[in-house]
This record gives sequence, structure tokens and C-alpha cells, in this order.
Amino acid sequence: MRHRVRKHLKFSNKTFSHRKAMQRNLLTSFFMHKSIKTTVKKAKLIVPMVDKLINVANTKDEMNAIRYAMTYLYTKEASLELFKNVAPKYKGNKTSGFTRATAISQRDGDNAKIVLLELV
Repeated sequence: MRHRVRKHLKFSNKTFSHRKAMQRNLLTSFFMHKSIKTTVKKAKLIVPMVDKLINVANTKDEMNAIRYAMTYLYTKEASLELFKNVAPKYKGNKTSGFTRATAISQRDGDNAKIVLLELV
């Protein structure tokens, strides 16, 4: 029997703290560089978070939005990049679909699909 297995989670073989740290690292890198190369599974993991952070930056008052964003981002530079350059570009236009995942290649070693995740 498979008791206490959380099958609905992506990366369920990782601990909660490891998953959260991986998500925060990916999000921080994404907003700093505006695109990252990663696996399909990791890209699907952070796309909803990217949409949510951009929407929060555009809708909430600034101080609460900064506090909320810093729970997902590690560095102040990534937060400033989100609020000054990324979010104003999408203000009022749409509420989701800010990213594009383009298949690049297969990774050597384990043959995982690599995608380029970038802002539209």
C-alpha cells in the first residue's frame, strides 16, 4: 500500500523544502534573465507561478505586492526586475499566457526534453 504518498505533486520524490527551494531558484533566475533553459517538467511547474506574480504586481498595491513577491523570489534584484521591467509591460493586457516554452533538444545522459522558457 502507498500510504502518505502525495501523487498530485510534481517532483514528489523530493522533500517539501527541496521543492520550494527549486521553485524559488527557477523563478529568481527567470525574472533576472527573462528566459531559462530547463526541463519540461520544471517549466510546467513554474509557469503558473510566473503568471500569478505578474498579476499580483499589476493588481495589488505596491507594498503588499512586494512582500508577496519576496516569498517566491530570493533576491531583491529579481523583485525589482519584476516590478520595474516585466510587469508594466503586461499591465491591463491579459491575465495569463506570459510565457512561451520552445523545445530545444534532448539532454545528454538521461535524454530529458530541454525547453527554453521565455517571456512572450
